[in-house]
Amino acid sequence: MSTALVADGFPEEQVRQRARHGAGAVFPAEAGYGTGLLGAVPAPSPERAGYDPEDLLERIRIVPPVFMPERLKKLIDLAREPLYSDVELDTVIGGFTSRLPLYVSAFGSTRVASHDLGEAAGRQAGALGIPLVIGENVVPVNGYRSADEAGASPLLGRIAAYAEAADDEHGGVVVQQSTEDADAEVWNLVYSDPVTEPLLATGRLAFELKVGQGAKPGLGGLTLLDREAAGQVAEQYSLDEVFGAGSGQVLRVASPGTFTEEILRQQIRLMRNNFPRARVWVKLHPGRDVAHAAATAWAAGADSVTVDGAEGGTAWAPTGFLTHVGLPLADCLRRVGPTDHCLLASGRMWEGTRAVKALALGARAVGLGRAALLAVDEDREAGLTRLVEALALELRMLTSAVGKYHVNALDPQDLLLPDLWERPPAAPGAA
Repeated sequence: MSTALVADGFPEEQVRQRARHGAGAVFPAEAGYGTGLLGAVPAPSPERAGYDPEDLLERIRIVPPVFMPERLKKLIDLAREPLYSDVELDTVIGGFTSRLPLYVSAFGSTRVASHDLGEAAGRQAGALGIPLVIGENVVPVNGYRSADEAGASPLLGRIAAYAEAADDEHGGVVVQQSTEDADAEVWNLVYSDPVTEPLLATGRLAFELKVGQGAKPGLGGLTLLDREAAGQVAEQYSLDEVFGAGSGQVLRVASPGTFTEEILRQQIRLMRNNFPRARVWVKLHPGRDVAHAAATAWAAGADSVTVDGAEGGTAWAPTGFLTHVGLPLADCLRRVGPTDHCLLASGRMWEGTRAVKALALGARAVGLGRAALLAVDEDREAGLTRLVEALALELRMLTSAVGKYHVNALDPQDLLLPDLWERPPAAPGAA
């Protein structure tokens, strides 16, 4: 066990408990059975660490009906009363067959996603049969291969660990690229590398165009480097002495890239033309025109669009951005609305109720970022696996509770929405 990582304002201890105990952590402590009287827990409280009463997704309630015709259909199909264990969780995520409506979000090139944590997350995600997204700037910062050309770089190490643990049918690997990655020709290198050929041959490799991220909408990647490391990447990145010349660390600044409707369309078309065997994913920051951007990406041929809510983020960001910039995930989902396209959602995902709400609002799957990192930090061998086991149990219970038996059947009728939800969203493309 390691406790090197901390996540202030996030339910870190609850995530670590799930990484240690798995599905059992969904329930109150066993020791309290027979003596404890359980009921609704008002917020804030120790049991709701990290709860934000202003978060619309937290204010939504899941509301089971009394009459359940879908349960009757399932009863007839099974010739017995259905149970929550009969709920099916498999789905298609961005062209990949996934065992669960979950994926591991991008960690990027920050120090928290160290070599062993990234590979541990990749290995467990592969065994679970869920997609793994590898963040941008990994290659420009760490190189494509190790210095001796024999060892594995963080990017190739994560891909190899995932592929070794996965079967040939489920999940897939998604490699992000930003401006500096394009200069390093990351997608070209990955597409032609023997390490990825098994994934390509089975349709389980995707490239994700990163338009932005929830932690710092409108900004590029930011990391701290010691002066020696900063000097090695000075030609690829801008460096900023924000802590003064006497500090041992320098801020490495990545370009956010420039996008218009036409630039986004052309980028997606180029991806489809240049890498025909790879799926095309697009990641959007929580911008006010997120619905228009998502529609533009899908119309251009994107297999999947990820919306990273303002609550998301595993990397380094200015504190003001974390609190005051970007649309909350719930508002992003409200603006995009239910869709037949593949919409993915990320932002403070770690337990089943939040995931079910996002799925009912139109997401095909939800991403685990900080929760995944904390889980593998807690246990390199099985922490993420146990966290996902707990999530899967909750997903089945909650889906069954609203009288449905496939997670894809969830819809807004299963939710009680806050009054202000009825405020109409801005017209597509409106500034």
